[in-house]
Amino acid sequence: MNLKRYLPALQWLSDYQRSTFANDLLAGVIMTVVLIPQSLAYAMLAGLPAHVGLYASIFPPILYAFFGTSRTLAVGPVAVTALMTAAALGGVVAPGSPEYMAAALLLAVMSGLMLLVMGLLRLGFVANFLSHPVVSGFVSASGILIVASQLGSLTGIATSGHNLLTLGGSLIAGWATLNLPTLVLGAGVLAFLMFTRTRLKPLLVAMGLAPALAGMLVRVAPVVAVAITTALALTWQLADAGVVLVGSVPTGLPGLTLPSLDPQHWKNMALSALLISVVSFISSVSVAQTFAAKRRQRIDPDQELIALGAANLGAGFSGGMPVTGGMSRTVVSYDSGAETPASGVFTAAGLALVTLTLTQALAFLPVATLAAIIMIAAATLVDVPALVRTWHYAKADFVAMLATIVLTLGHSLDAGLVAGVGLSLALYLYRTSRPHVALVGRVPGTEHFRNVLRHQVETRPTLGMLRVDESLYFANSRFLEEAVLELVSRYPEMTDLVLVCSGANLIDASALASLEGIHERLADASIKLHLSEVKGPVMDRLQRTEFLEKLSGRVYLSTFQAWCELG
Repeated sequence: MNLKRYLPALQWLSDYQRSTFANDLLAGVIMTVVLIPQSLAYAMLAGLPAHVGLYASIFPPILYAFFGTSRTLAVGPVAVTALMTAAALGGVVAPGSPEYMAAALLLAVMSGLMLLVMGLLRLGFVANFLSHPVVSGFVSASGILIVASQLGSLTGIATSGHNLLTLGGSLIAGWATLNLPTLVLGAGVLAFLMFTRTRLKPLLVAMGLAPALAGMLVRVAPVVAVAITTALALTWQLADAGVVLVGSVPTGLPGLTLPSLDPQHWKNMALSALLISVVSFISSVSVAQTFAAKRRQRIDPDQELIALGAANLGAGFSGGMPVTGGMSRTVVSYDSGAETPASGVFTAAGLALVTLTLTQALAFLPVATLAAIIMIAAATLVDVPALVRTWHYAKADFVAMLATIVLTLGHSLDAGLVAGVGLSLALYLYRTSRPHVALVGRVPGTEHFRNVLRHQVETRPTLGMLRVDESLYFANSRFLEEAVLELVSRYPEMTDLVLVCSGANLIDASALASLEGIHERLADASIKLHLSEVKGPVMDRLQRTEFLEKLSGRVYLSTFQAWCELG
C-alpha cells in the first residue's frame, strides 16, 4: 500500500525547509488573529455557544493537515454549513438546550463518517450531480437567509425560524422589543466593516502602503471591531442597558466528547448530515481546486473526502461543529504566504492558546458585533450576476436555480437543495431524451460534413447521413427510431443510411435494441445501415454483440470515407 496516498502529509514533510516553516508560522499567526471573531460568529450562527467555534477550529485543521491534498485550504466552521447546522438541529431539539449541543456533535460525527465512507469508496464523482447553477442558487439563498437571521441579534429582537417567512414574521411581531443601544452598536459595527471592506484598502494604498499589507489590514478589521466593542461593553456596562453579551466562555482546551448512540437521533438527522456532507465537499473542493491551480498543484477529490471526514470526526469528538474548507479562510491563508497545511496546525495552536488565555475577555463581547461580522461575510455569498448570466445562457438551468432559491428562502435549506438537484436531473434527462440530430452533407472541396439546414453542402438523394449529437441510451432510443423513420419517409430514393456517431460516447443495451430494430425496418425498405466515426470504447462493446455481424452495411472510420465509397 502506498502510504503517501492516504497520508499526503508525508509528501510535503519530506522536503520541509526552514524558510517554509517561517512562512507557515507567519501565516498561522495572521490566521489566528483573523479567525477569532469568525469562529465565534459562525458558532453563534449555528445556534451554539461561541466557544464551540473555537473548538471546531483546533483539531479539524490538524487532522486535515495529515490527510488533505491541498497545500492551502483552511478548514473550520463556515457560514453555509453553520446555517445548515442550525436548520437541521432546530427541527429536532430545542435551541440552547444541552440536547442541542449533543445533537451538533452527533451531526459533525455523522457528516464525518459519511464523508469518510464516500472517500474510501472513491465517490468523489457524487459532486457532479450538483450543477453549478443549483449550488450558486443555494449559496445565494443561504447568504440572504444568514443576513435575515442576524437582524434579530443586531436589533435586540428575539427571532426564530429558518426561512424568510418565519424570520420576517417573528421580527415584525417582536418589533416593540427593539433595544436601541444594541441597534446603535450593531449598526455602527456594520458601517465600520462595510467601510473597511469597500473603502479602506484604496485609502491605505493611496497613503503609500503596499497593496498586500493594505489587504491584510482590511481582513483584521473584524478583530478591531471585537476589541473596541468588548472594551465599550466592559467600560460602559452595556449589559445593564439590555445589550446581549457572549457571556461565560469556558477556559481550557476541549475535552473528549462522545456523540449520542440513540438510533432515533441518527435517523432524524441522516438526511441533514448527508446534505451537509455533500455541500461541504463541493464547496471545499471548489476552493481547493481554485488555489491549487494558482500554484500549479493538484488535489485528489477522493482523498479530500477522507480528509474532510477526519476533520469532522475531530470536530465531533472535541466539542465542535460541522466544518469544511472555507473561501474566506483560504484567501487569508493564501495571502499570508502559507505554503503547506502546517499553517493550519499553527493556526490551531494559536486558537488553542486563545482558549487558555482570552476567554474571560471574550465574555464581554456583544452578540451584535458577531451578528454584524456574519452579515458582512454572508453578503458576499449572494451572487446576483450569476442569476442574470444563467437566464441569458440557459433558461432550463435558470429554472433549477430559481427553484432552489425560492424553496430555500420560502421553505427550508433541505427542500431547496433537494428540489434543485431533482429538477436539474429531470431537465438533463429531458434534454438528452430529445437529442439534436442533423442530416449532414459534405462541404464542397473538403472532408468536412455539416448540417444541411445551416450550411451550403453537397448531398445525394440515395445517401442519407444522420448525425446524432448525444450518447444513445434508454431515454432517447425511441426518439432515434422516430428520427430515422421520419428521414426515410422524406427521401424515398434513399438506398444507404449512415449514422454518424461522432457525438456518441455510449450506446447502452436499450439503444442497441433500438439500433437492431432500425436495422430490421431499413432492411425491409431495402436500405442498408452504416455507421461512421464510432468511438473506440463504443466499438469495443459493439464487437461483443452479434449486431456488427448482422449489419447490412459497414462501419466506416470517417464520414468522408463513407461518402466516397457509397457514391
